[in-house]
Amino acid sequence: MTTPRARRILVVEDELMIAMLMEDMLADIGHEVVGVAQNLAAAMTMAQDCEFDLAILDVNLAGERSFPVAQLLAERGVPFMFATGYGTLGLEGDFKNALTLNKPFQIHDLAKAVDQISAAA
Repeated sequence: MTTPRARRILVVEDELMIAMLMEDMLADIGHEVVGVAQNLAAAMTMAQDCEFDLAILDVNLAGERSFPVAQLLAERGVPFMFATGYGTLGLEGDFKNALTLNKPFQIHDLAKAVDQISAAA
């Protein structure tokens, strides 16, 4: 399964096994993971300094919310989506209507979400 255009993706996920699974899935559908941030500080640095096409953000990073990362990405004009077990109920403020990939998800769900956010960008 491949998407029309390969994307360079930042993954923000605190659970190592989930991050590794996402990396594998994204590679399988033809995308490149440019980095994985496992905490808010690393995510903020990578969101500011790295070049990528879009980001996938876990909402809860070891007890810290990823909304500051989402805000930074929005200011930079970089598309992002949330991947969370909370669904849209875990979103707040300006991000209540953001694209959300519900965990657990299958590879086809991930591919569809990446295509959707890419098309909207």
